[in-house]
Amino acid sequence: MTDPIWSPCKRVCVVDPNQAICVGCFRTMDELGRWTLMSHEERLSVKAELKAREAAYRNSRQAGR
Repeated sequence: MTDPIWSPCKRVCVVDPNQAICVGCFRTMDELGRWTLMSHEERLSVKAELKAREAAYRNSRQAGR
């Protein structure tokens, strides 16, 4: 039996078409499509970037007001 695949999914799947990023989990469209094919190390690498992506996204939205 294999271990379950960790996912940052929050079940709030909304893609910002301008940035091609899910505003629920902050994965890119490419990452969403390849997630189950990625190695554990690749997923951990993405995980390390998610908080910064979220902050950058929120800052860009506030700057646009």
